[in-house]
Amino acid sequence: MSGPATDSSKGKDSHGEYHKPGIHWLRHLGENWAIYRRNPMGMAGLGLLVMFALMALASFIPPLVDPMYHPMSGVDPEIDRSLGPTARHWLGTDFMGRDILSQLLTGARVAFLIGVSAAFMAVAIGTLVGMVAGYFGRAVDTLLMRLADIVMVLPGLLVILILSSVFGQLSVWNLVIIVGLLKWAGVSRVIRSQTLSLKVRPYVEAAKVAGASHSRILLRHILPNVLPLSFLYMTFGVTSAILIEAALSFLGFGDPSTVSWGMMLQWIWKTGHMFRAPYWLLPPGICISLITLSFYLVGRAMDEVLNPRLRKEVLEQ
Repeated sequence: MSGPATDSSKGKDSHGEYHKPGIHWLRHLGENWAIYRRNPMGMAGLGLLVMFALMALASFIPPLVDPMYHPMSGVDPEIDRSLGPTARHWLGTDFMGRDILSQLLTGARVAFLIGVSAAFMAVAIGTLVGMVAGYFGRAVDTLLMRLADIVMVLPGLLVILILSSVFGQLSVWNLVIIVGLLKWAGVSRVIRSQTLSLKVRPYVEAAKVAGASHSRILLRHILPNVLPLSFLYMTFGVTSAILIEAALSFLGFGDPSTVSWGMMLQWIWKTGHMFRAPYWLLPPGICISLITLSFYLVGRAMDEVLNPRLRKEVLEQ
């Protein structure tokens, strides 16, 4: 069945609604991927992300092989101290004889859980606030942007440390919620700026004249066009969330029942193995550095795909 007839001279369909540009970045996935592949650093970042994703998936396997490989409660009956790599423990054991490789794999899962969840929450709030502020303007814009200014100047890590000292050690999901509530302000300003540009486009003006509701305009005309920018900022937000969790855990404010890379570093420091057990110190430190680098590289490469100016420069090369 053919679609609605379109009056190309006026941009209307048979129902009298103006067409708007579709989600072009979805319609041209092949072209977007071709542009992304031209960025070697972006491909390197993507490769690292795939590696960490596989590590996160593999974290469920060791405890199934043998209970002693459980990252938190598993203990080798023949080992009760920190020991270097062996045939049974490829990366060695920690101060309790627990397998470091199992902890490292579990840390990848926790990093993805915290990083992606917190970044998604922050970007979702920032996108909503930015669209509403930019679209309605006036008092709504002023109120929301002043709120964003207040949140933006708050020292995030210090606020989390204070909350942790007042309410006790934070669980993973408590940390996700707090980070999400502290990191949306910057995204909201960028989305607001984009919305200010979009709301004066002909297809948005036409939708208003046609009697479309504010919610319909925001969801059908504004949101699809700011989603690429939201996704871009989400990749950078993941990096921030992972680093915050690692810092909190290292300082002793993390969830003691959760094995994360930051918690591994805290155990190393607390037991005095910082300079005596490089086989224990280096893996979590390297993983934190590489996963944050990978999201940064992917974000920079995605910027070339989604930013019209950078996209044009790449296509002209």
